[in-house]
Amino acid sequence: MVKKLLTVREAAIFLKLSEKIVQEMLADSIFETEKKGKDLRIVRDSIEEWLSNLSESEEEQLALKKTICRFGEYFNVNYIFMDLEPDNKYEAIRMMSEKAKSLKLVKDARWLYEVVVAREELVSTAVGDSVALLHPRHLHPSKIKSPSILLGRSSKGVEFDAQDGKPVNIFFMLLLHNDKQHLFSLSYLSKMMMNNDNLKKINESETSDEIFRILTNVDYK
Repeated sequence: MVKKLLTVREAAIFLKLSEKIVQEMLADSIFETEKKGKDLRIVRDSIEEWLSNLSESEEEQLALKKTICRFGEYFNVNYIFMDLEPDNKYEAIRMMSEKAKSLKLVKDARWLYEVVVAREELVSTAVGDSVALLHPRHLHPSKIKSPSILLGRSSKGVEFDAQDGKPVNIFFMLLLHNDKQHLFSLSYLSKMMMNNDNLKKINESETSDEIFRILTNVDYK
């Protein structure tokens, strides 16, 4: 029987992991491999056998890795802005809208500002502990180039009508295409923000790379 061989990219898609994680697994000799010309291929049966023999704790770790990889589809280090200094929440929304335009995620910063403000005026998107999850009231896939999440950080907080009364200095802007992406991202970020150590690290980070690592190697506990 001919073995089915996968490239690293194909294996990553099959496992719903990043290519980097698959490369790390190969370095640990987790899967059977074969040479095809000069290239290395992964034997698919060895992946399926590995999956079938995972312990409960290993399955939980794999699920978390998949979740982190999915979040990474929307978020990267270039989407982090550490020097926002708004005087109020409307200025914070304006600044984040302009950042989205500068990244060419939207064509019209004014449009994005208006739809996010319209959502904000219904009920505050501040979720507590100095964090706001900014997003439009309705999804606009035709207006947003690709599903994305931006992060802005300010050294001082601004009043955001948060239920806990705390000013907000960490602003996420969720620009997503459908309900599945939106609900997943809200859940991921909400769980992450429940860990006060993560918030502390984000506020104390000196580089965007540090913040990116915190958000993509997150411990929910």
